[in-house]
Amino acid sequence: MWLFDQLVEQHIAEAQKNGEFDNLPGSGKKLELDDDSHVPPELRAGYRLLKNSGYLPPELEMRREAVELNELLAGIKPEDERYSHHAKRLALLESKLRQAGMSTDFLRNEYGERLQLRLFGEK
Repeated sequence: MWLFDQLVEQHIAEAQKNGEFDNLPGSGKKLELDDDSHVPPELRAGYRLLKNSGYLPPELEMRREAVELNELLAGIKPEDERYSHHAKRLALLESKLRQAGMSTDFLRNEYGERLQLRLFGEK
């Protein structure tokens, strides 16, 4: 494998020298890395491959849906008839995420404060 690594590095260096990496999409922009610290190291490559293909593990799909619902609830008035339905779905997802051993702190920012205001009238 050592010879193969050397050949790859040589090819990359030559491409850089020829300017083949100049003006690529996203060049000069901040690289956004996914937080995969909750995924065991031996599964990260497989999860990344599935994610890049449009598939997510069930826990991450639930997390994505919870984030979307949280954002949706932020834009809907509590009096709206859809609010109750979405809030119940979010509570269910939050419960499932906790059962799967995942933290739901990412939902506590605005939603938690608004819920506390609505229920108790205080922060």
